[in-house]
Amino acid sequence: GLVIDGRTLEHVLHDSLQNIFLELTEKCRAVVCCQATPLQKSVLVKLVRSKLKAMTLAVGDGANDVSMIQVADTGVGISGQEGMQAVMASDFAISQFRHLRKLLLVHGHWCYTRLTNMVLYYFYKNVAYVNLLFWYQFFCGFSGTSMTDHWILILFNLLFTSVPPIVYGVLDKDVSAEILMELPQLYKMSQ
Repeated sequence: GLVIDGRTLEHVLHDSLQNIFLELTEKCRAVVCCQATPLQKSVLVKLVRSKLKAMTLAVGDGANDVSMIQVADTGVGISGQEGMQAVMASDFAISQFRHLRKLLLVHGHWCYTRLTNMVLYYFYKNVAYVNLLFWYQFFCGFSGTSMTDHWILILFNLLFTSVPPIVYGVLDKDVSAEILMELPQLYKMSQ
């Protein structure tokens, strides 16, 4: 790992040293920046996102972490003694840092599988609906007439767009939380 303080980070973030710093960070498993200003934190996250084309996760617990959380792809705020500013600016909120592992490995895995399955579901729902309209146009000679009333179309979309995601989101857990915590490599395999 690499530990860097705020004064050193200020020198590294200049244009001449950015590429060397990024090469060094790519070889490390973890990079910890301590005593950095809020601007330095957000610039570092922007730099990693733009130059390395990497997904970024920012974790913070105070008002000085808000800009970093907002710049990152995913922001996690920890509610605690420093106030609720980080939690209000974040995508996810946890009460203690130790819950980050469960948030990423369990809920992240479940969310990923649910989202991918729902994208496929919406794709196939719309393909079925458009195919029905397409073949109906052959039947009516491409006159542009609608085969159903408008309220049936609204009911179809309302029913098949709202009910399955709710049921699927509540009930679907492809792997139990205990197994996901024991086997962290399942998170990477699902991608």
